[in-house]
Amino acid sequence: MFDSVYAQLVGLCTGALLLTSALMVWRHTLLASIRLLSAQGLSLAALVAVIGVQENEVELLFVALLIVATKGVGLPWVLAHESEAGVRAIKEAPRLNPTASLLIVTILTILSYIVVSQLIGLGTSVTSHAAPIGLAMVLIGFLLLISRRRARSQLIGFLLLDNGIATIAFLTSGGVPILLEFAVSLDVLLVVVILYVFAGRMRTKFGGTDVDQLRELHD
Repeated sequence: MFDSVYAQLVGLCTGALLLTSALMVWRHTLLASIRLLSAQGLSLAALVAVIGVQENEVELLFVALLIVATKGVGLPWVLAHESEAGVRAIKEAPRLNPTASLLIVTILTILSYIVVSQLIGLGTSVTSHAAPIGLAMVLIGFLLLISRRRARSQLIGFLLLDNGIATIAFLTSGGVPILLEFAVSLDVLLVVVILYVFAGRMRTKFGGTDVDQLRELHD
């Protein structure tokens, strides 16, 4: 693969990862967040496939297929197993308004580039220059965990954080062994299923999953 084409494809994939992360902060409906999470999983799989072709690593192509199955299809399907109309109705008022949230996303992205360049350097390779995107995704995931009130929306933040960690791993080290990626994906899927069932029980018992309201019940 020509270096110029490789650089453009890596930039396109990482740009899609960052864009979907920002849109998750901007959109407030659960259905929109699930669709963006699916698109992000497919973007991550495309990034891994591009790296695999460039490095002639067949194992990374299998990892890309695994990511499509888990992060692109499996996890979003688990989150959206209810009727589409029911999921669309779930909308919340986050602790931060959209303008403030996008401003914080911009600051976190700039901070990621500064931190990575100071700690490990950006290097000369295409992937090392894109590595700050992974850190930005991790920070944006923490932002979602902090700013969202409902447990299911916070779960989206957890999955975004996991995607950010995976992005850093693939950009800085060329990926992880397929067995390790498979084990981690299964662990994440299991955690999501447990948390989603738990959130459903909370919604049935208390009429919602707003964390602030649950704290009031405790008080």
